[in-house]
Amino acid sequence: MDRERTEQSLREQAAEVLEELVSAASLGSGHLVVIGASTSEVAGQRIGTAGAENIAAELYAGFAEVQSKHGFEIAFQCCEHLNRALVMERSVLERLGLTEVAAVPVPKAGGSMAAAAYRQLKQPCLAESVQAHAGLDVGETLIGMHLKRVAVPYRPARRYIGEARVTAAWTRPKLIGGERAVYQLPEVQDSHLCD
Repeated sequence: MDRERTEQSLREQAAEVLEELVSAASLGSGHLVVIGASTSEVAGQRIGTAGAENIAAELYAGFAEVQSKHGFEIAFQCCEHLNRALVMERSVLERLGLTEVAAVPVPKAGGSMAAAAYRQLKQPCLAESVQAHAGLDVGETLIGMHLKRVAVPYRPARRYIGEARVTAAWTRPKLIGGERAVYQLPEVQDSHLCD
């Protein structure tokens, strides 16, 4: 398969997987999605060994297409060399009151995906951490530290982007209460009141 067709395919695969997560988690305006992606793994290599900016650009294009359609925000996780900080628009960092950290991700320190996102955003910056509503992990980059509690694992129909395994999760509020707790309004039927 020639290079252009492969890259187009990666863009389509990225958009397909994120679109499925958006649907499953009912994501839209006001939500934050964290994405971790190893371009080495997408290319069939071990994570951290063969970063590819051209692959990152194609993945970004697919993710950005879905984001613009649904209106949620995206944060791209850096690699461990930048302590898994997250690339995002400055407006998102400020709206969420997040702690900014100082660095510019590059392929060898931050990772190709974070570096590509940093170059594409209008006013990029790095946040130390986030508590996202959902997440997409391409290549087992371990995004769980950036998800709100409680994470609900989600298994998308497409299990791979390129050669990288894909995992995902969305989050839900903690369920509180005991045996008398009700979690949906239609379940409230009789008038047993707590005293």
